[in-house]
Amino acid sequence: MFSRHLFLIIVSLLVLSACSTRNTPAPVVESRSTVSVQTQTPASIKSSSYTVRKGETLYSIAWRANSDVRTIAKLNRLLPPYRIFPGQKLKISGNSSKPSRNKSSANNSTKSSGTTTNKAPKKAIATTKKQEYGKAASGQKISKKPATTASNFSQKIRRWLWPAKGKVIATFSTAAQGNKGIDIAGKRGDRITAAADGKVVYAGSALRGYGKLIIVKHNDDYLSAYAHNDELLVKEQQSVKAGDVIAKMGDTDAQRVMLHFEVRFRGKSVNPMKYLPKR
Repeated sequence: MFSRHLFLIIVSLLVLSACSTRNTPAPVVESRSTVSVQTQTPASIKSSSYTVRKGETLYSIAWRANSDVRTIAKLNRLLPPYRIFPGQKLKISGNSSKPSRNKSSANNSTKSSGTTTNKAPKKAIATTKKQEYGKAASGQKISKKPATTASNFSQKIRRWLWPAKGKVIATFSTAAQGNKGIDIAGKRGDRITAAADGKVVYAGSALRGYGKLIIVKHNDDYLSAYAHNDELLVKEQQSVKAGDVIAKMGDTDAQRVMLHFEVRFRGKSVNPMKYLPKR
């Protein structure tokens, strides 16, 4: 009995001495995790081929591949309006084999028949003479078509407008993993407007990292994109005018409420600030 009482006294003294010698406060355990939320980065297509998923358009695929939609359309022999379907396998890069075969077969046939080669240029010369000296109108039409196509391809946007009111919180970067557009701060539900006249070629949420996204085609050269929207107010193939409300600002696939705005020139990212008017 005495030994048990003595043991308790010794244990109490040891505990008191330990408390008195502590110079620092007891550690505080953080109940909240310090791991930051990772920013969603848009998934890009880097392979030479791609299988179409539900909700995608050729424009959205070209956007992810950082390519001109006409390049991918040509590789896959697609004609406007570039209809594709889920499960379809598309070439993203590389050369088409069929055109090269046609060229080689044409060359082979030309080499094999020497007489045909001599006659072909004469017929071509005769035709051009008839067009030149006969009916000049037909010759003029042929010469005008390439000029029209070239002018359409290089046409400029007459007027760009800011797609949202608010402070620019992130600017364009040329770095490989940098910001491919600008980010504009705002409040949920703020109006998002078309930056220029055009047609909606994508409206959906199939592109990871962009949230609810709208892509507008302005002409053969320029596309613009509006990401992280809370609500989309336009549909694909719908024509819009500069200043038309097309969405409401949100934070889908983003850490905060904002608009991520991009401009593409022939499939390549360009700095939107070079086109938008000064405030």
